[in-house]
Amino acid sequence: MNRVRLLDTTLRDGTQGEGISLTVADKLRIAQKLDDLGIAYIEGGFPAANPKDQDFFRRAQSELTLKNAKITAFGSTRRPSTTVETDEGVRALLDSGAPVITIVGKAWDFHVHEALRVELADNLAMIVETVAWLKKHDREVIFDAEHFFDGYRHNSEYAISTLQAAADAGVDWVTLCDTNGGTLPDVVADIVKQVRQVVSVPIGIHAHNDCELAVANTLAAVKEGALMAHGTINGIGERCGNANLISIIPNLELKLERPCLPTKAHLVHLTELSRFVSEIANLVPHSYQPFVGHSAFAHKGGIHVSAIARNPDTYEHIRPELVGNERRILVSELSGLSNLQHRAEELGLNIEGRTQEVRTLLNRIKQLEYEGYQFEGAEASQELLFVKLLGGYEELFQFESMRVEATQQVGSAITSEAIVKLSVQGEMVHTVAEGNGPVNALDEALRKAMRPFYPVIDTMHLTDYKVRVLDEKDGTAAKVRVLIESTNGYDIWRTIGVSENVIEASWEALADSMSYFLLCVAKCGEAQSMELT
Repeated sequence: MNRVRLLDTTLRDGTQGEGISLTVADKLRIAQKLDDLGIAYIEGGFPAANPKDQDFFRRAQSELTLKNAKITAFGSTRRPSTTVETDEGVRALLDSGAPVITIVGKAWDFHVHEALRVELADNLAMIVETVAWLKKHDREVIFDAEHFFDGYRHNSEYAISTLQAAADAGVDWVTLCDTNGGTLPDVVADIVKQVRQVVSVPIGIHAHNDCELAVANTLAAVKEGALMAHGTINGIGERCGNANLISIIPNLELKLERPCLPTKAHLVHLTELSRFVSEIANLVPHSYQPFVGHSAFAHKGGIHVSAIARNPDTYEHIRPELVGNERRILVSELSGLSNLQHRAEELGLNIEGRTQEVRTLLNRIKQLEYEGYQFEGAEASQELLFVKLLGGYEELFQFESMRVEATQQVGSAITSEAIVKLSVQGEMVHTVAEGNGPVNALDEALRKAMRPFYPVIDTMHLTDYKVRVLDEKDGTAAKVRVLIESTNGYDIWRTIGVSENVIEASWEALADSMSYFLLCVAKCGEAQSMELT
């Protein structure tokens, strides 16, 4: 009984978050990933609410191969005006074929009177009859006591009576819900402790994050005896979201030593799952998210990096590889020599006995960042800088000149034309290309010049282009930072350019992107099979 069961409601409560919409295929893919991690219960949706959720439960039975999880359908107690036998919502739960049913019912007398508009005894009857009917049909039943903590503070006797009603009807679990997300951890702990003294069935916790306390409240409840924890991946959900399972899981496993996955080895898939769900939900992964964020184990200050090199425990609360993440040593104006030495070793550069050259590189980086560069978001430009100053890099092409023009005729769109002059392998190349904008035209002209010498460039392309104004007070004369993201289909890299002229900044980032790609081709061999380091 020391094990904590996880109930993931990403596919139900998570989809109530603003801007979240999942297809049936999306939900099936996520469910399979949740099972692979070792989640015990996957709440798939509300089969009485829409055809999409009905289709999910139907397809889940034939298309999912589950080793760890039980698919769970969500619904409410019977309506006040019907019998449980004739209630369409209850019937839809049984028809879903799900082996586990979560039933939500009112635990706050205020809601019974204001939302349901029935007598308190009628609400208890609705709970008893619905749970008993589902148990009669051989379902495992979880009772979600909605607004339980608010209800307990207002009328503890009645809130408890809703749990006891479910228990008397044979419920398997009762879940205490902090539906408004406004309860503090010490209050949660105290109430869970009191409930355990009077309720015989196992207790779960379902917390919302309106006070940024959903994870803390979940852990507090577990410490006082809750054996089931509800939540969503990355904490998505209505309003401010739900308790974030991505944080709850490692805290349970590694901090409280309360197992919730089949083995600790399953934790290594946590970062992968977090980013997978973000990708499917079309959300940008939160870089600063604990445990799994891109910056969760990123070290920037020179003193920190020096200590990390001696012993990672100095500035890391766990080893990042335990949750499938990785340590990152950043290079910036805050860096010390240890940052650059660590990064050079990662790049395979021999810097033994080259302290002065490393110091020169450090000063160069600090100067560039003073001018507006930011290499933390442009690792490819950073690597080129290292290789050029420490690795004996030879330029693949030399810039001679360029010109960009924009033309518009009446009744037509603006077209851009770029003229580029380069020296490539000792040969002067002069190309002209059109594009739907100046950056696109420059990209096409650069490719046209390079293609005869390096045909592999056709396997790479730009995927994102961002411009940030650095000195807003200077208006149209302000310095800008251009970030370009590129891919070869296997990996993504980012490059940077800075100038008062957006065309010049864009050219710098474009040239770096192509140079980095060709450098990796030379290091890795066939572009079609390479994965950039």
